[in-house]
Amino acid sequence: MVESTLSESAPAPGPPLEWCHGVVDDVSRTFAISINMLDEPMSSYICVGYLLCRVPDTVEDAKHIPNDAKARLLTQYDAALDPEDDTSPEAFVDAVEEWVPDEPADPADWDVVENVARVFGAYEAFDADAREAMRPPIRELVEGMATFVERSDDDRGLRIADREELDRYCYFVAGTVGHLITNLTALETDDGTESYLRERAESFGLLLQLVNIAKDVHTDFRDEDNVYVPAEWLRAHGVPQDRILAPEYRAGAGVAVKRVIDHARSFRGEAREYLHRLGRTTEGHLSAWALPYLLAVATLRDLDANLDQVFTESSVKVSREEVTRLIAAFTTSSPDVDLLRDLEQSIDAE
Repeated sequence: MVESTLSESAPAPGPPLEWCHGVVDDVSRTFAISINMLDEPMSSYICVGYLLCRVPDTVEDAKHIPNDAKARLLTQYDAALDPEDDTSPEAFVDAVEEWVPDEPADPADWDVVENVARVFGAYEAFDADAREAMRPPIRELVEGMATFVERSDDDRGLRIADREELDRYCYFVAGTVGHLITNLTALETDDGTESYLRERAESFGLLLQLVNIAKDVHTDFRDEDNVYVPAEWLRAHGVPQDRILAPEYRAGAGVAVKRVIDHARSFRGEAREYLHRLGRTTEGHLSAWALPYLLAVATLRDLDANLDQVFTESSVKVSREEVTRLIAAFTTSSPDVDLLRDLEQSIDAE
C-alpha cells in the first residue's frame, strides 16, 4: 500500500458536511464560489454532489492507473452509490488506496478520494427527496466514465473518435451534472419550469465541458494522456491524434480545435435560456450558475484571440481581474437576468 503524503492544509476532521464545505475550496475555487452563492440547503446539496462526482473524475484522469484497474474502481464506486448493493464507500477506499500517489500534483482531489466516506456520510444525512434527486445523474456519470475507460487501450488514455463520441463523452461527464442541478432545482419549482430546464440542462453542461476541452488540449495530453479533439476532425487535416501537440501539425490541429470551439458555441443559446429561466423562477440560483457560464463565454473569446496557446504550457485563462469583476457583479448587487445580459454583452464586445 502506498503511503499518502497529502497537503498539510487539508481540512481538519469534523462532521461530514462541515468537512465537505471545507475541502471544496481546495478542490475548485471557482466552483466553491458558486456553492457559496447558493442558500441552504441547496448549497450543501451541490457541494456534496460535486464532491461525489469529483471522486470518479480523479480516478478517470489518473494517468498512473491502468485502464482495467480504473474500470474496476469505477464499477465499485457505482456499487457504493447503489442503495440495493452492500458495497460500502469504505470498501472503495480500501480498493483505491494502493493507487493514491505519494506526492500527488492535485492533493485536494486525492484527499477527497481517501475521505469519500465522509462525503457519503453528508449525502446520507440529506432527506430522501434530495438523495433521490442526486443519485441517478451521479451514477450515470460514473457508469459513463467506466464505459469509456473500458473501451480504451490499456497503454494509453482516452481517444475520442468523432463528434458523436465527443458529445456522448461530454454528456456523461457534464450533461449529467446539468441534470443533477436541474433535479435539485426541481425540488422547489413547478412542473413547467422543471420541464423547460430539463430540455436545456445538457446544453448548459456541454458548453462548459467543450470549452474546457478546447482550452486544455496541452494539459489533457501531457498530464493525463487524453485527446478529446476527435480523431476524425484531426485526420481531415492530416494530423495524427497522438501528434496533436507537434509543431509541424500546428495549423491542422488548430483548425480541429476551432471546430471544438464552434461546437461549444452551438450550445450557448440553450445554456443562456437555462440561466434566464433560473433567474426568473428560483431565488439565488442565477448568481451561482451565471458565473461559470460567463467564464465560459469569456474563455471562448480568449480562445479566438490566442488559439495557439492551447498547444503550449501557457494555456488560455481568463484574467484574474475579469474573474474578480464578474464575481463582484453578482455579490455586490441584486443579480437578475438583465445584469447577466449586460455582462455577457460586455464580454462579447471586448
